[in-house]
Amino acid sequence: MIDTEPSSILVVDDNEGIREAVEKILKKEKTYTVFTASDGEEAVKILQQNTIAVLLTDLRMPKVDGLELLKIAKTISENIEVILITGHGTIEVAVEVMKDGAFDFIQKPFNKTTVLKTVRKAIEKRDLVLENRTLHEKLNSIRETNTIIGKSSAIRKVIELAAQVASSSATILISGESGVGKEIVALAIHNFSSRNKKSFIKVSCAALPETLLEAELFGYERGAFTGAFSRKEGRFELANEGTLFLDEVGDINPSIQVKLLRVLQNGEFERLGSGKTLQANIRLIAATNASLKDLVKNKKFREDLYYRLNVINIEIPPLRERKEDIPLLAHHFLNIYSKKNNRTITGITKESITILQKYNWPGNVRELENTIERAVILTKEKEITPSDLPPDLLINFDNTENVTIANKTLSIPLGKITLKDIEKIVMEETLKQSGGNKNIASKILGVSARTLYRKMDE
Repeated sequence: MIDTEPSSILVVDDNEGIREAVEKILKKEKTYTVFTASDGEEAVKILQQNTIAVLLTDLRMPKVDGLELLKIAKTISENIEVILITGHGTIEVAVEVMKDGAFDFIQKPFNKTTVLKTVRKAIEKRDLVLENRTLHEKLNSIRETNTIIGKSSAIRKVIELAAQVASSSATILISGESGVGKEIVALAIHNFSSRNKKSFIKVSCAALPETLLEAELFGYERGAFTGAFSRKEGRFELANEGTLFLDEVGDINPSIQVKLLRVLQNGEFERLGSGKTLQANIRLIAATNASLKDLVKNKKFREDLYYRLNVINIEIPPLRERKEDIPLLAHHFLNIYSKKNNRTITGITKESITILQKYNWPGNVRELENTIERAVILTKEKEITPSDLPPDLLINFDNTENVTIANKTLSIPLGKITLKDIEKIVMEETLKQSGGNKNIASKILGVSARTLYRKMDE
């Protein structure tokens, strides 16, 4: 449900007895706020002054009839659901009016059950529309700002901490497994800081050898080493007054650790091949997928540098510990890669989402992103189905209890048909009956998923 407040309902009928009867039925539920009006003009005033979820209106009324009131109500609020109250001989008209946007109609004489059931369904539809709209707005906002995605309590704590420390100048250490989104969190902190109009510079410490990493960080003068044909500014200079993000800081070797410690202590450094001391006014955010504490114990990382980096620690939980975030992430990546590949994919099936949520994601969000990109490219349907997902996700997924293949028979002509042909026919029909899910089909056939994949490939 979108609204925590009681849903507001407006009942409009020029017949006082019917109006009061409907009002009494709805008020007994104690979950609705009920307004009433004796004609269309009075109803319009109520609609303009209040947020009405459902309008129940008589079709035939003086001044403003039900059809005209429907059109006015939709103009005032596109989210309102309209239920018509019809008498004998007006059902055909009511059906036609539904084409103009009415949700349903109630025929006189009606009973309590009919009224409550119809109203409840109208509110459920309205809430679903609002929910979908809110989801799309969130996804669009996330795409535009490149911020953190998730609604789980675990990721909310990360977001709250990131927002709290963004305005400070403190050095931040972001820890978490590979692929959890450490760079996204670092970028979000930068975007919400006072340095957001300056550069966000990233350095992947694990991707560069020792000599290149030092040159990238501090820059160099012409002739500082073979191949240094001109002076180059380092990342500390490029990030001046902005944010420098050191990814996988645990991979920095001891000699560079000493120089990094000096920058953190007094903001000073020299380019390679130069004796001139330069100043760097940067906000440093470091990230690691290794335990820096363990590296310190094993004498592979300086203890003093560790404490300089770990002023504020933000630990991002792995995706397997926040599986309620998977549907939102999956739809986010679906939108991105559908547009990128010019595909019109409308969604992800419920069973596919269940499979995604049951998988443990050793590669975390990055693996999920790659999985959705693959599915968008390979699917032949308008929605991503289980058959579009990688075999690794399906092998350990058991959902055969939800599949019933009863009283199904196959006619196989004997004669020239081979055993291999029969096997192929049975596999294809089982796959068809299991909705194309190879994992489910393999369990029904009593073979491993790997065996079924191999036979299908053959």
